[in-house]
Amino acid sequence: MSRNLRRRLPLGVAAAAALALAVASGTGVVASPSGAPLPPPVPAPPAPGPADPAPTPATPPPIDPAMTRSGLVERIPRAEGRETLRIASAGMRRIISVDVLHGSGSGPRPVLYLLDGVDGDATSAWLTKGRAAEFFADQPVDVVVPGGGTGSMYSDWERTDAALGLNRWETFLTEELPPIVESLLRSDGRRAVAGVSMGAQAAIMLAQRHPGLYRAVAGMSGCYSTADPLGRAVTTITVASRGGDVQNLWGPPGSPQWAEHDSVLGAESLRGTAVYLSASPGLPTPADLVAIAQAPSVPAALAEAGGGAALEAGSRACTELFAGRLAQLGIPATVEYAPDGMHTWPDFAAQLPRTWAALAPALEVGPS
Repeated sequence: MSRNLRRRLPLGVAAAAALALAVASGTGVVASPSGAPLPPPVPAPPAPGPADPAPTPATPPPIDPAMTRSGLVERIPRAEGRETLRIASAGMRRIISVDVLHGSGSGPRPVLYLLDGVDGDATSAWLTKGRAAEFFADQPVDVVVPGGGTGSMYSDWERTDAALGLNRWETFLTEELPPIVESLLRSDGRRAVAGVSMGAQAAIMLAQRHPGLYRAVAGMSGCYSTADPLGRAVTTITVASRGGDVQNLWGPPGSPQWAEHDSVLGAESLRGTAVYLSASPGLPTPADLVAIAQAPSVPAALAEAGGGAALEAGSRACTELFAGRLAQLGIPATVEYAPDGMHTWPDFAAQLPRTWAALAPALEVGPS
């Protein structure tokens, strides 16, 4: 099985995993004020060679230069306990869709911001694949699930990207969104942030860069460095996988902005924040094998599983590196390494209850 998976592994993913494991074994600018001119777009990166298939071409979200104020545009009811908010972002000059899962019980509740992975669809994969709505239906927490962060690292980019557009996600998530959504929910100010894969790195990054904003933070299957060779490689691959040019993110790799977003280097600022980390070894679970066998195309499912195995092995190495730094600093963290599991949504969905169980005490509620 493992030999077959390796043979089917795409070249780009195999190279990323090999680099991540080799390194580990050896071991945005601030948002411009409203009305400021938009950064100019830059040329798209050159197309990869024939041995490395090009990512699906991205169409950057349209921007509205007249959108200089942030605020609620529309509330759209969905299924029971869920609604979609359309929120104008002055930082990104466009409307962002944000799904809200209303928690159980009456009175003010804490808020959990839940970040998606690299795909960043308009409706988060936490809702379409990760079973978040089903899990949180009877939990005493309101869950805020942004959509549309494709390949963005949920960060403020230095320049507008030809493929991924204008990204000011850090500003949106920490300055624009909380007062809007929390006033609607009548929140009492208790909040946490969690994410998976790209969203895991972003969740830790946001908590590290904004001490005290969140009581708790969770990273599931993420990578938390940006300044070392491993972190630069993972970040570059994440952005490039969706057609973006990583030099538009924080400038050339190795520049000061890359170090400023490195949560391993900045771990000290997480002191006093409840931290939860989890990762798996990249081994398929029985549920993974059943899903492969039931897939419309078993060969395609095997290929995807191979990528999921490699990515999760790299995430495990990244998590060990970050957890080691927290331990070195004497910063408490709950770290769980599953005996099996891959970088797939069935495994992320299975991890969600354990993640919430670790976050709930910091929000002064008990998981149901």
